[in-house]
Amino acid sequence: MSARCALRAGALAWVVAGAAALGLPCAAGADEVPADAVTRTGILKVAVYKEFFPFSDAKDGGIDVDLAQALADKLGARLSLLPFDAGETMADDLRNMVWKGHYLGYGPADVMLHVPIDAVLARQNENVDFFGAYHVESVMLSIDTRRIPEWDGFDVFTKEKIAVDGASFSAQIVLGLEGGRYREQMINARRIQDAIEALRDGRAAAVMATRSELEAGGLAKAPYRLIDISLPGAPRRSWAVGLAVKSGRKELAARLAAAMKDLQDSGALARIYERHGVRYIQP
Repeated sequence: MSARCALRAGALAWVVAGAAALGLPCAAGADEVPADAVTRTGILKVAVYKEFFPFSDAKDGGIDVDLAQALADKLGARLSLLPFDAGETMADDLRNMVWKGHYLGYGPADVMLHVPIDAVLARQNENVDFFGAYHVESVMLSIDTRRIPEWDGFDVFTKEKIAVDGASFSAQIVLGLEGGRYREQMINARRIQDAIEALRDGRAAAVMATRSELEAGGLAKAPYRLIDISLPGAPRRSWAVGLAVKSGRKELAARLAAAMKDLQDSGALARIYERHGVRYIQP
């Protein structure tokens, strides 16, 4: 499964309650690593999702790829990037890439990026420490103002088409709205880039996706406009993501947390986002 369904991080954040920006939790009974592997080897292995525009892409890189390099540089280590396909659940991803490794022998990494910072998820995954929130994400709508001059609600999609990445949480939202009233007007794209193209070439009048996808796709500027939508039944519309390491790797977690704070405080992280056309919003 592609990381497009990923974000699963996003989907999770909509259905679980009690999101909290966590500090550096210490799992009870976790074995302390006496000398962290990154210190010994000089290599930082970072897990990032595959096919995850604009954060990580095999061809074009992305925000998380640049962030991984910046973290490695801060730690004085050489970066080893571990791109991976999203599993069926976030617990699968954490098991495969953070604390155990895939049964085919891939991973685990030293740290995984773009992990939901959520109290419920943390309680359900005691082998993992979550920290270093660095990005706020939300689901939004971009409309073509030439087709939809004013936003009055989803009723417009009884006549106009709306494009989504067919494997995303946005697709689930549109399919479920008002008992599936707009499903016949939904363009199910293979990738978010294809949904964006459907808007640009006039096949659709709007795209629903994450704010980062829409901004990176150029859909926050005229003739397009971002709409902060309200969705009935959704417990929240935004969530934070951060870092995850195996419980017990306290030295590594502390070094990564300090590195992330320095990237935020210095403005370096905001500049990474700016290079990819996305506004940086610090959690």
